[in-house]
Amino acid sequence: MEMTLHPLAKTSRATGHAFAEGERVVCYLLREAGGEIGRHDLLASEDADYPKTGPVLCSWTVTYKARHAEENAGRALKLTAENLFVTLADPSAEPNSANTPMLQFLGLMLERKKLLRPRGLTADRERQVYEHAKTHQLYEIPAGNLDEAFFIQIQGQLDLLVGPPKAKPEPAATVERVANALS
Repeated sequence: MEMTLHPLAKTSRATGHAFAEGERVVCYLLREAGGEIGRHDLLASEDADYPKTGPVLCSWTVTYKARHAEENAGRALKLTAENLFVTLADPSAEPNSANTPMLQFLGLMLERKKLLRPRGLTADRERQVYEHAKTHQLYEIPAGNLDEAFFIQIQGQLDLLVGPPKAKPEPAATVERVANALS
C-alpha cells in the first residue's frame, strides 16, 4: 500500500500562519472531494473550528520541528503502511484512541511482512510491544481482540485509505458482453 502525500507543512492549512519551532500541530489524513487522500496540518489551537473537507482516515499531533536543508524531504513524500505505522505510533506524538484500530491492523500487517517483530505484551498486558526491524525502535500499541467485529470496524478506515472494493460484474452481464464482442 503506497500513496504520495506531502510532508509536514510549514504553514497552517486553516489560517496560513507559519508554524514556529515547538508549536503543537494537528495532522489529518482525509479523503478529499476528488477522491484523493490529502494531508491537512494546522495548529492545535485551530483544530476545534477547522471544517474537515471529507472523511478523516486518521489524525495525530506532533511538535513542529523545522526541516533542515540536509534532510531528504523526498523520502517523506511516499507514505507506506510502514511509515504510517511509525508516524501514528511515534512515542513522542500524543496518543489518539481513534487511531488504535488502524495501529493494530498495521501492526498485524507489518508483522506478517516481517517489518515488525512482536516482543510480547507489556507487564500490565494492556499493550503489544513491536520492534521495528530496521531501526530496532520499540513501539507499544494497545492490545486488542482481533475478531470479526474488529475487522468490520477497521474496514471503514481502510475504505477511506484505499477505496471501497470494486464490485464484481454480474455473471450474466459478463456473458452478455462477451457475446456482444463476438458478434
